Amino acid sequence: MQQSREPKPGNAAVAWEAGKPLVIETVEVAPPQKMEVRLKILYTSLCHTDVFFWEAKGQNPLFPRILGHEAGGIVESIGEGVTDVEPGDHVLPVFTGECKECVHCKSEESNMCNLLRINTDRGVMIHDEKSRFSINGKPIFHFVGTSTFSEYTVVHVGCVAKINPLAPLDKVCVLSCGISTGLGATLNVAKPPKGSTVAVFGLGAVGLAAAEGARIAGASRIIGVDLNSNRFELAKKFGVTEFVNPKEHNKPVQEVIAEMTDGGVDRSIECTGHIDAMISAFECVHDGWGVAVLVGVPTKDAVFKTHPINLLNERTLKGTFFGNYKPRSDLPSIVEKYMNKELELEKFITHEVPFTEINKAFDYMLKGDGLRCIIRMDG
Repeated sequence: MQQSREPKPGNAAVAWEAGKPLVIETVEVAPPQKMEVRLKILYTSLCHTDVFFWEAKGQNPLFPRILGHEAGGIVESIGEGVTDVEPGDHVLPVFTGECKECVHCKSEESNMCNLLRINTDRGVMIHDEKSRFSINGKPIFHFVGTSTFSEYTVVHVGCVAKINPLAPLDKVCVLSCGISTGLGATLNVAKPPKGSTVAVFGLGAVGLAAAEGARIAGASRIIGVDLNSNRFELAKKFGVTEFVNPKEHNKPVQEVIAEMTDGGVDRSIECTGHIDAMISAFECVHDGWGVAVLVGVPTKDAVFKTHPINLLNERTLKGTFFGNYKPRSDLPSIVEKYMNKELELEKFITHEVPFTEINKAFDYMLKGDGLRCIIRMDG
């Protein structure tokens, strides 16, 4: 098929500086280079990570930048050496990749690709350390290798999952980050046995996806832990059976949960990134067999402290990244779970806005209003 080797003009929402509203600009998107693909993004959604880096909290600020990493689109053109996808394929771009050749990709236990694992500081492509975005010749930085707040974007082929073309991209786009992260943390890492008790710390989109995983696994009790009691009603739709607000108790939440469950839960999944919640999530699991899984990303100075006896008493502490899913190998099968009605995505999607109103999506998230906001690129 004839490849487009020309730059492609398109609209993008550019973050010119920290915390300032994104500006819709016409950007020039260079053709894909070796092992790269250029995508036409049809739908994208806003994840808390986008907001975190837009606010420039706790990491190296890099502006001007095109944010966005949760999306669905179609391959527009491919660069040299690309054989896995071709123009017209429906794909999900992913912030972490799978080169299929490194020691991690060849391991059945890891999804932390040496070449393509997430790098939040990199604002350029790996191939030549240059940006594919420019405005009047001035480069605009990439974000986590995806930059989906753009009509066209260029991504390494290892960060692109080819999916069923019949899957609605306005729904399955949420699988390219948060929902898969929470779901996989439960199903792939915590692995709750049928009939078990599970605690989920943090009832945002990732936490509710973790709860959904526990529901799918057949947990008998799912205890939601959150500082916002308003989240409990919505959480019931995702299988949460009980709710604990740590602010409403005068003892540590791990003690509250231990009392509720005759010594502790069988599994816990921590989705907030707050160090106190991480420690509580570990200490609330039952001795002898309890497993706690950390999903949330802490601040860079956070230190995890617990008495070693908690480990010696046969509790297990695990961490996970993107739910232990390998993006190219595993995402297509999660899409099929949705297509087969084993997984419901509609309940995660609470808002939709046209691309021209992308800043509304930021407003919703900053107010804690809803879960996922879909951004239609044609609007």
